[in-house]
Amino acid sequence: MIKYSAGKADIAVIGAGHAGVEAALSAARLGLSVLLFTINLDAVGNMPCNPSIGGTGKGHLVYEIDALGGEMGRAADAVTLQSRTLNLGKGAAVHSKRVQADRQKYRSEIKKVLENTKNLSLIQAEIISIETEKDENGAVCVKSVTTSMGAVWEIKAVIICSGTFLDSRTITGEAVCSSGPDGLLPSIGLSDCLRDLGITLMRFKTGTPPRIHADSIDFSVLEIQNGETGDECIPFSFYTNQDAYADMKQIPCHIAYTNEETHRIIRENLSRSPLYSGVIEGTGPRYCPSIEDKVVRFSDKSRHQLFVEPCGLDTKEIYLQGFSSSLPEEVQMQMLHSIKGFESAKVMRTAYAIEYDCIDPTQLYATLEFKSIKGLYGAGQFNGSSGYEEAAAQGLIAGINASLSIKGEKPLVLSRDSSYIGTLIDDLVTKGTNEPYRMMTSRSEYRLLLRQDNADERLTPTGRRVGLIDDARYTRYLNKRKLVEDEIFRLEHTFLSPEKVNPFLAERGLSVSVSGISLAELLRRPQLTYRDIEVLDADRPKISDRGALLSIQTAVKYEGYIKKQLAEVARKAKLEAMEIPSGIDYSDVSGIRIEARQKLEKFRPLTIGQASRISGISPADVSVLLIYLSQNPL
Repeated sequence: MIKYSAGKADIAVIGAGHAGVEAALSAARLGLSVLLFTINLDAVGNMPCNPSIGGTGKGHLVYEIDALGGEMGRAADAVTLQSRTLNLGKGAAVHSKRVQADRQKYRSEIKKVLENTKNLSLIQAEIISIETEKDENGAVCVKSVTTSMGAVWEIKAVIICSGTFLDSRTITGEAVCSSGPDGLLPSIGLSDCLRDLGITLMRFKTGTPPRIHADSIDFSVLEIQNGETGDECIPFSFYTNQDAYADMKQIPCHIAYTNEETHRIIRENLSRSPLYSGVIEGTGPRYCPSIEDKVVRFSDKSRHQLFVEPCGLDTKEIYLQGFSSSLPEEVQMQMLHSIKGFESAKVMRTAYAIEYDCIDPTQLYATLEFKSIKGLYGAGQFNGSSGYEEAAAQGLIAGINASLSIKGEKPLVLSRDSSYIGTLIDDLVTKGTNEPYRMMTSRSEYRLLLRQDNADERLTPTGRRVGLIDDARYTRYLNKRKLVEDEIFRLEHTFLSPEKVNPFLAERGLSVSVSGISLAELLRRPQLTYRDIEVLDADRPKISDRGALLSIQTAVKYEGYIKKQLAEVARKAKLEAMEIPSGIDYSDVSGIRIEARQKLEKFRPLTIGQASRISGISPADVSVLLIYLSQNPL
């Protein structure tokens, strides 16, 4: 292959999936020249698995991406087919928005944004190698990227967002094919380049269900699942018109179930399952297993729930969530036809498993830059995570940090108490993962602070400081924050007499016996909502912002719990802020255990707080390290 010089740019982003999109947009919007490479321009922003955005824990990430100035939430709002908030029967901390998205329109929306973004060039090309050089200090740093056509681009930073394409292969029974998702070409060659650069790779696996023609499904025998409307329907993005979003026409989803016959077919064909025959080598996601894995692991269950979801307005493709499989095609047909409502189902796309290369994420700093190569960043499934939302969150942070580094500015590292994004990245780079990592609300010890309704309060000032939040957006944020603060203050300082309150409470089996009660104290009663007490609140201001109303109610109801978590954050803040010098030689730290020394040397934590969360590091090790640092400031 003859190489030629194609030009220069600040940043090259490899892959235009959800991570690559956010990485490229954030860097370009910060004024850097960006090259976004993709194997196929028609797959930009593709949703190769489920046609949805959000979900438990994941919805929080989308709100946080939007609060920082990212794109996913706005695009998802624009193509929403149905909106639902999960876990409403539980506390506000775990309420999670999930939307069914029009798959094709999402791709079009994202591609249009990319094509019209200043400083960004979208290029169909496969990157097969990354070249490095040593700087004046002897540190290895990126120099250029080379395409399969021989084009050499000189760059200052590279962000790898390869998704599930690295040396990927799809598997359906005995049929194994070198392929990316959706029949796209795999990325061949870059894995070997990364190994040559000294980067440790892992092999992971994920899968997807069949797509079925809607006209071949008997929807009349399925359970219907409608979306939320009105005041419940709050968009992901600050930019989306709330009234228009709440009034949109939504498409229903449906629910189906496997049965004993489905399970019998699966059990009789387990010998042909790549999962159990040894054909699949990669580690799959624990929280999104294939249907054959569920039948084996949960053998006591007589049925499993399946979600019947539309892929778009202009397509008949239906996605059968929960029916992921890698069994042979003819077995899949038998399984499918055993399900009530699917007796005559016609498959448009067969289910498959996909294996791909990714990295051990402990090779990264919390900035998502490789410790061993300056200017090389990773984001998304390349880092061992799963899911569109986790990918987009990492892409946004990688794009920001690559840009800040080139500008010579301080990097952005989000703390665990600030965001789920901070939790996600901290988990990956300090603990690593031996399976595709999925965000869940249970992963955060601060989840009452990290609610969907206050994502803008937590992160919009950070987005503004970085440079991704414009004046108009920031002014709207400040107005909302003042509105929320003023209303909470009014509720706390507006008192009602027992004579006025008790008739209202008596209808609900409640009463007050004190001299009076504030509106805030009344609202803290679990049986009452902000809307319920409106009849007692003649001076209530008119608040049309649904997100603000939710923030007001949640902040008042959970005030005591929130204060406890804030106190916990304050106790740990000192350790989180205490930086460990990058040049520390852990062999000089006497009194620390050998295992701890090896772990610290491998992970190179940036702070004492981060060091304390590394598996194998004990409180005693942290104490010894603190003493050493106090006596040997570097």
